[in-house]
Amino acid sequence: MIKVNGEETAWRDGMTVQDVLDDKNFTFRMISVWINGEAVPDRDLYKTTAVPDGSDVEVIHNISGG
Repeated sequence: MIKVNGEETAWRDGMTVQDVLDDKNFTFRMISVWINGEAVPDRDLYKTTAVPDGSDVEVIHNISGG
């Protein structure tokens, strides 16, 4: 089990950041992700960055404006 934005979510072996985003239907292009307080620094890493069981994942939609 992991938490995504405070909500308990099923975890599976080999789960990546991209899997979490897909499972939660996060499709917004400008997203930032933290796992246990550590930022995933690059969107290109989402498909390869593992999410360990028990993790606290935060997903933030970035909004820009002027």
